[in-house]
Amino acid sequence: MSAPVRLLIVDDHPVVRDGLRGMFTGDPDFEVVGEAADGSEALVLVETLRPDVVLMDLRMPGMDGVTAIGRLARAGSTARVLVLTTYDTDADVLPAIEAGATGYLLKDTPREELVRAVRAAARGESVLAPSVAGRLMGRLRAPVEEPLSQRELEVLTLVARGASNREAATRLFISEATVKTHLLHLYAKLGVNDRAAAVATAYDRGLLTPGGR
Repeated sequence: MSAPVRLLIVDDHPVVRDGLRGMFTGDPDFEVVGEAADGSEALVLVETLRPDVVLMDLRMPGMDGVTAIGRLARAGSTARVLVLTTYDTDADVLPAIEAGATGYLLKDTPREELVRAVRAAARGESVLAPSVAGRLMGRLRAPVEEPLSQRELEVLTLVARGASNREAATRLFISEATVKTHLLHLYAKLGVNDRAAAVATAYDRGLLTPGGR
């Protein structure tokens, strides 16, 4: 028989802590070794109690959950941190995952799913609420802005000043066909289809500035 999962509960609401403690105390596969009301208290208890999993709220007075997660990661803690919060916005999810959280669940997660998630976290597996997984996948699938090359910027600068392809080619000592190729490449990078849109987008992104580049 394997040892029970040692669990630390971190939440600033006593009622939430009591509910979670009651949920896990009745299961022989878990041992609730302590509770903390904020991130700083959690850091102390993780060091002294050595839990396997930390159920971590995010928005707490004093030290917030993301700060605590980051400090645990930098300290080399072996405890797995499973975020349990009400919020699933990008402003909450991304910093927590980047700080080192093993998983991210919402407080409306059914009991059975939460229990499975804690077991999975103890094994080092990542567990994400469906809405959180969707947000992260959306970020991964978002197009990454590819920087323009120096030559592409030079071509775009001349175009912004009203130069034709032939004039740009003459100024840069390259062929007109090469200018067209650079334009096609920078159109793709900027996500546009013509010269005017390329110039407007470049100004919007700060790649070009009035009176200069």
